[in-house]
Amino acid sequence: MRLVLAIGLFASIAVTVEMSQPDTVAAQEKKGDKKVAQPNFDPPKATKPDEVALKQITEKTEQLRKAIVALKEKKIPLHVLIEVEIYLKAAENIVRFEEWYHANSGKWALTTLDQGLARAKQAEDGKAVWRDAPGKWVLRAYLAENVDESIQPYAVLLPPDYGKDPQKKWRVDIVLHGRDASLTEAKFIATHGGASPKDLDRVIVEVYGRGNNAYRWAGESDVMSAVRAFFRFEEKLGNSPLDPSRVVLRGFSMGGAGAWHMGLHHPFMFAAIGPGAGFTTTRGYIANLPKQLPDYQEKCLHIYDAVDYAENAFNVPIVAYSGEKDPQKKAADNIESALKAFKEPLKFTHLVAPGLEHQMPKEWQDKAEAEFKKYLSTDRKSPDRVRFVTYTTRYHDFGHGDIEALDRHYERAVIDSRWTKDGLRIETTNVAAIRLLREEYPFPAEIAIDGQKVPTKGVQPKAVSLFLTKTGGQWSITDRDKWQDDLRKRKELQGPIDDAFLSRFVVVKPGATGFAPGMDKHATASVNQFVSIWDRYFRGALPVCDAEGVGGRAPDNLVLFGDPQSNPLIAKVLPKLPITWTEEKLGVNGVEYDPKTHVPVLIYPNPQEPTRYVVINSGHTFKEADLKGTNALLYPRLGDWAVIKPAPTEKDPAAYEVVAAGLFDENWQFPKK
Repeated sequence: MRLVLAIGLFASIAVTVEMSQPDTVAAQEKKGDKKVAQPNFDPPKATKPDEVALKQITEKTEQLRKAIVALKEKKIPLHVLIEVEIYLKAAENIVRFEEWYHANSGKWALTTLDQGLARAKQAEDGKAVWRDAPGKWVLRAYLAENVDESIQPYAVLLPPDYGKDPQKKWRVDIVLHGRDASLTEAKFIATHGGASPKDLDRVIVEVYGRGNNAYRWAGESDVMSAVRAFFRFEEKLGNSPLDPSRVVLRGFSMGGAGAWHMGLHHPFMFAAIGPGAGFTTTRGYIANLPKQLPDYQEKCLHIYDAVDYAENAFNVPIVAYSGEKDPQKKAADNIESALKAFKEPLKFTHLVAPGLEHQMPKEWQDKAEAEFKKYLSTDRKSPDRVRFVTYTTRYHDFGHGDIEALDRHYERAVIDSRWTKDGLRIETTNVAAIRLLREEYPFPAEIAIDGQKVPTKGVQPKAVSLFLTKTGGQWSITDRDKWQDDLRKRKELQGPIDDAFLSRFVVVKPGATGFAPGMDKHATASVNQFVSIWDRYFRGALPVCDAEGVGGRAPDNLVLFGDPQSNPLIAKVLPKLPITWTEEKLGVNGVEYDPKTHVPVLIYPNPQEPTRYVVINSGHTFKEADLKGTNALLYPRLGDWAVIKPAPTEKDPAAYEVVAAGLFDENWQFPKK
């Protein structure tokens, strides 16, 4: 079953509403206006601890640093060490960012340090003895190996009788928290303590998710990493088996937005999803969004807008919750509206609490839980029929396999796959290549796809996958390795620019003087800004090096700043990029620009490592103001490519004007005019 296989690698996310509620959203829907006025997400005014507390924080931080150095000298296992180091990171971050956003911030910092020192003592024997703690919250950590190798926290609550019956399989609820303007690693650590209810009947995992990004981009990747780490470590401990067929995704407010997004993009990862409130569209949620965005931005809204993936509710039960008077009730209303014309049977419950605004009291949590138990009462097996919708090969798992390529990205693509008494029948729309995975069923003698019969003669009897491509409207079995030699957009290699930061990457800064001093200043300012934004808003140290330092990181996505003269890696890949760039002339999409005043920005398959990206002169294309605002603002701004004209200001030395921008076609070329 695909769910079981996916948990083994675990590329997914989840949420729980048993946590404290986030601050009430002040937004009110304007009468007669579909848009909702945005709440103010500015953090509260800082309340700096007194000098006594600050001195204690400084002293204990130094003690913890020394304790960690001693642990490193003992060469304790890395997975143990990082669960001590996370306390140091939390304490250092709250101090250097001056994130004293709550009256208790100083206490949280001291609690974090005290717990870190105690854990350092426990770790001296090289064992994570704290993990075996049924009945109480335990802070754990994972290394974000799939992104930037930063250490990130998550919290686990095991039932009191976890491990007592080795035959018992436990349901797992994964928690995505709501938005919290005062959230820091220290607050996350200090507020996850205490005992579980005596009757707790499931494991709860709450992910920090790099703060307040609605589990998009690196936040999305990191929840996957947290869950993978949890399952892996529990398996190593030999504890009671976790049940991968009963993984529930839940959340409220920002966590609800994450649940809608993750649940509908990855429906085969979960036994059920429980989004409360949140948002499911960009349009209609962001106040004052222009009626028409540039075409490349408009198309990229299809990446994260959960409403576009509403039909994937066919594959996973949903228990949605809304307060009757909550403006965020629109999140579930949008999905229900999108499903009105959908004739297939669904397991969809929308609980609406009369008279309530942005809150989910225990009474309604219990009602939601009762609905979950109805849906979880039977074993979830691999479905005979799946029906999956996507707009990008970033989201490709359709239960029976993967969508490997589309005819046209950012247009609706559908695959309807079913096992019948006559074999496997597949119907597709806007799909160009698929990989079928063998699970319970052997591959039949022939596959019916879009009314065409494709013989499987010659396929090895024990083959675990079957790759089919469409050429000129005709489907055939193809050698996947040879197919991948051709340049085309495909699974997890389709752009836009921001997609590069969902997986491992390294930033390579300029190492010499470039074509023009102004462009050199822009490159340096852009790297510095990316470092700062990643540090504060994605809670990690940006992996940065010079060209000589790439070395063993060649398999990572390469993010190159500068020009062919200042960065030798740009010069190395340039001959196989669809642009021309010399000291005299910059040619992009048939237009010439002055390289002394203009800069190309793009994402492209790396000619040196075709399964990875190369990005030229860009970090995330949304800016700090977007990260400070509503999470719905975190959509791509530049598509796959752009030409920009630096326009530095005193406040923003990396500012620029967009001169041209767009999306490459399915063959990574500029579309024909």
